[in-house]
Amino acid sequence: MHPKYTLIIGGAASGKSAFAEELVVATGKSRKYFATSQVFDQEMRSKVDRHLVQRGTGWETIEEPLEPGPALSALSADDICLFDCATMWLSNQMLAGADLKAAQSRLIEAIRTCPAQLVMVTNEVGHGIVPDNALARQFREAQGRLNIALAAEANLVVLVTAGLPLVLKGQLP
Repeated sequence: MHPKYTLIIGGAASGKSAFAEELVVATGKSRKYFATSQVFDQEMRSKVDRHLVQRGTGWETIEEPLEPGPALSALSADDICLFDCATMWLSNQMLAGADLKAAQSRLIEAIRTCPAQLVMVTNEVGHGIVPDNALARQFREAQGRLNIALAAEANLVVLVTAGLPLVLKGQLP
């Protein structure tokens, strides 16, 4: 049986999105892709296009960079939703000057009340060097706190490194 809420965590380009997609497809449920990225330049457009090709057909995309609650609550119990990713969502919040504590509380509540199964992707940013500027250090701290909160809610937490999954909490289906 697939868990209600799964968190996939890993570094950049670690294979976490591909692993998350495989979990979602394996359920056989109606697939929703919750996209949090905002395309401001050609580099991001190329990344989004690569993800679209990687996913293939059979996905409905929901684009929402800031407030996931309404879209997640509109899903059905027959759906499975891949939320990719919490790191981009956090970046969007910071760039918008949002109250991060309040935004995080709303996100956690949206996860709790989402009727669909949910697979969320997030980046582990704490394994690197200490950033050289205040904004990057603030982001790293906020991402660490967000990941702790997301993992606490999850039924299954999987760390993906070099394309290899390591279960940190729960059990793979």
